[in-house]
Amino acid sequence: MAEPMTEALNPFRELGEEGMRTHAAAALTRSRSRTEALTDAVDDAELMRQHSKLMSPLVWDLAHIGSQEELWLVRDVGGREPVRPDIDDLYDAFTHARADRPSLPLLTPAEARVYVSEVRRKAFDVLDRVPLRGSRLAESGFAFGMITQHEQQHDETMLATHQLRRGDAVLNAAEPPPRRAGPLPHEVVVPAGPFLMGTSTEPWALDNERPAHRVHLDAYAIDTLPVTNGEYARFVEAGAYHQRRWWSEAGWEHVLAHGITAPRFWRREGNEWWRRRFGVDEPVPDDEPVLHVSFHEAQAYACWVGRRLPTEAEWEKAARFDPVTGHSRRYPWGEEDPSAQHANLGQRHLRPAVVGAYPEGASALGVHQLVGDVWEWTASDFRPYAGFSAFPYHEYSEVFFGGDYRMLRGGSFGTDPSAVRGTFRNWDLPVRRQIFAGFRCARDVLPGKEC
Repeated sequence: MAEPMTEALNPFRELGEEGMRTHAAAALTRSRSRTEALTDAVDDAELMRQHSKLMSPLVWDLAHIGSQEELWLVRDVGGREPVRPDIDDLYDAFTHARADRPSLPLLTPAEARVYVSEVRRKAFDVLDRVPLRGSRLAESGFAFGMITQHEQQHDETMLATHQLRRGDAVLNAAEPPPRRAGPLPHEVVVPAGPFLMGTSTEPWALDNERPAHRVHLDAYAIDTLPVTNGEYARFVEAGAYHQRRWWSEAGWEHVLAHGITAPRFWRREGNEWWRRRFGVDEPVPDDEPVLHVSFHEAQAYACWVGRRLPTEAEWEKAARFDPVTGHSRRYPWGEEDPSAQHANLGQRHLRPAVVGAYPEGASALGVHQLVGDVWEWTASDFRPYAGFSAFPYHEYSEVFFGGDYRMLRGGSFGTDPSAVRGTFRNWDLPVRRQIFAGFRCARDVLPGKEC
């Protein structure tokens, strides 16, 4: 019989204050190395150019990373004098829409690099001196973790900008591993019952992940693996983009208005699908998870196969719940941080791995590749958990709550381990396709309407 529902204790509890400083410094250093790689890969003209109206110029992201670090670590936690108070408004994401940012008097690439370096030097000085206790911002290095996650999130955004830019390939990475799992069932049945969703103990968890709370779900089945390119191609080739019956009203209006007939970056050449990936043209591999599809496309595919998208709670239970102990794990595989054997994360590779590549990353219920490879659309809107409290500012989560955004879970190949965990919640507009998003399907175990 399962023990009472629990979640992991604070994983930093044995580090001590100096250990937490070392951990935070390493996370900040890793994020900055990635930022530099993404911005050093192109020349100054490419940094200043807007490669898509959906995205900021890369140089804006670079300086914005420094601006947020200055506001929170240098000024707030450290109590130091401002470095560049004159640019606060310029790099406030809520003040200027992405489409308008190229017309702003942005820092040049050279100025931005000097600025972020000066801010980082001061932030490390704050980290060396401030007690990591006594306030919510400082406790367990939360503010440093928040800024690390912020930088890594913008790094993933910059990676998406690289995917949108025209021109030759400028990024390189090793190929992901081959399939290593043996034959797997198409789906896993998750038993009815409660589980503990969210967290109250993860030290760097953000406000929308809190608090941990009990959720009861009826039994349901969820795909063992994400939907692949090969599976999705059959949906395309069956003419589903031209058949109203598979689409929601909003989804149908969107594909008609924009002439969408396949995942973004796909094109047909003879009898084969090709795609553009970071400046490289290549055949679409059948056994990789499909990506660059919107929520509407994911929902229509699920309807076409007689299934549906999982809810956010169903996704999290499949990822975290251990039916033997009743425990909610930090990650599908357990409590330890992700490694190269568990998941495709951190821009280690520039593409999803084939399905079945990470058997060590499977959940206790036997669901694979829930973390890494592709963000997974769920059926849920972005809503607060009962007991939600905005921290440390309302604009991180609270202003996005409501029916406009759909939830994505699990992270992609471009997501850093610091910015994804079993409780991490991402959200975006249901029309978005430039993000590294795919999906898996679910169904009710009891008879019911699936789409």
